[in-house]
Amino acid sequence: MPDIYDFTARANDGEDVPLGRYRGKVMLIVNTASKCGFTPQYAGLDALYRDLRDRGLVVLGFPCNQFGAQEPGDAAEIANFCTLTYDVSFPLFDKVEVNGSHAHPLYTWLKAQAPGLLGSQAIKWNFTKFLVRRDGTVAGRYAPTVKPDAMRRDVEALL
Repeated sequence: MPDIYDFTARANDGEDVPLGRYRGKVMLIVNTASKCGFTPQYAGLDALYRDLRDRGLVVLGFPCNQFGAQEPGDAAEIANFCTLTYDVSFPLFDKVEVNGSHAHPLYTWLKAQAPGLLGSQAIKWNFTKFLVRRDGTVAGRYAPTVKPDAMRRDVEALL
């Protein structure tokens, strides 16, 4: 059975990043989109990251175009949007699919570890969040409607 550190994801700059790089950190993994009603959560995610990164938090953003085609850009366009609009400083990855036969293996694993409502493994929309403990186990799954600041207490408890 794989653990989270067995996965690799391509960063938005093209580098293949082994998630083992984040071993010992608390991870907040989010599927993002630039043209979504929840897009303003980028600001809250980055505030959480800036406030808590020195204590061991890393936020990992995975752009996804599976929901309403709300992430149409390429890696450079997404990075520019995130930087210019929200001054995002946390790591962004290449666009991924989170559901279906082409879902990134990390997301297949995350969904199995923390199913959604009524045991559903499907991700329903952009800005679904997975909180991962320092030991690589999934502490929780949060709906897109849960704002990053509402998660602060849960994140801090793991730090």
